[in-house]
Amino acid sequence: MKTIFLVAGARPNFMKIAPIVRALQAHGGVAFKIIHTGQHYDREMNDVFFEELGIPKPDLFMAAGGGSHSQQTGKIMVAFEELCQTERPAAVLVVGDVNSTLACSIVAKKLNIPVAHVEAGLRSGDLTMPEEINRLVTDSITDWFFVTEPSGVAHLRREGKDDSAIHYVGHVMVDNVLYQAEKLTRTDTSGFETSAFKAARTAKGERYGVITLHRPSNVDSAEMMMRIGGALKEIAAELPLIFPVHPRTRNTLEKFGIDLGPNITLVGPQAYMAFLNLWKDAAVVLTDSGGLQEETTALGVPCITIRENTERPVTVDEGTNVLVGTDPARIVAEARKVLRGEGKQGRRPHLWDGKAAERIVAIMAGELSRQ
Repeated sequence: MKTIFLVAGARPNFMKIAPIVRALQAHGGVAFKIIHTGQHYDREMNDVFFEELGIPKPDLFMAAGGGSHSQQTGKIMVAFEELCQTERPAAVLVVGDVNSTLACSIVAKKLNIPVAHVEAGLRSGDLTMPEEINRLVTDSITDWFFVTEPSGVAHLRREGKDDSAIHYVGHVMVDNVLYQAEKLTRTDTSGFETSAFKAARTAKGERYGVITLHRPSNVDSAEMMMRIGGALKEIAAELPLIFPVHPRTRNTLEKFGIDLGPNITLVGPQAYMAFLNLWKDAAVVLTDSGGLQEETTALGVPCITIRENTERPVTVDEGTNVLVGTDPARIVAEARKVLRGEGKQGRRPHLWDGKAAERIVAIMAGELSRQ
């Protein structure tokens, strides 16, 4: 039986490969190994984490660790090359746009191992984003493109990719959020760190909002952080907000003494299920996350994206997402629209039905049978 390497480097990557693992297990015709490059080491990634996702722990942990982009990418390439030369998979499947995605794609292609890219074709047009570089390079050498939205198909065609290699399959991130949301209905959530915050408001029929900010362009500059923070404080005067703070964001807040006021509750980074339990019932999510734009659209939660661009335009064109940039007045105005019941009414895009992974596995099995 032919074996696929499923590559993940950071916690969000595992959310994306989890549905593929479950689909491969159900299919039974293709073997697989989960490769954790160790790009990010997260203490929350314990046995319970993989149990929540419904997948086994990684078959191999490469311990690439941190460092600069080049150092990290180089370490991953050296370790992954040795693995591929030893075990020679039939294909390498990468997801998303992190350094592991780029590194393992290059290694596989130079060893003449076919590359499958899940979330192929996404483009922000912003070459200052490391993720955009990773997306462009990975797609330049990919064999099978698994696309989440129409813009991805258009980008790949414009870049000269063969239509026969482009597969519009839907979105594995949506597969996962639907799977986990259903699982939450059977889960005791009382032990989650943020459950008390949520319960205190819902018990009184009050609404709340959720914030996530981590992009360097937003949080590394004291001036930008104060601009955005001022808007958030203004919103919080009308709607209590809770903010799971990314380490780099917390560093900026503490370094420059930026106070977000008493109506914004700061908490640490949250495990996936705990965070999902929090934001799925929020009145609004304010974020600069790519994945959260998609997940909120999948569950119909209003989303205000604090960025100048997005590589996921279907969430704006069809979903619940509004792209507001970093202008404080616009951030506040869009939040107030939501609070008045005048926010954007979106829909779940075509093929965001929880079955993307099944389509991917069926296509991969067919391609491998022809090798």
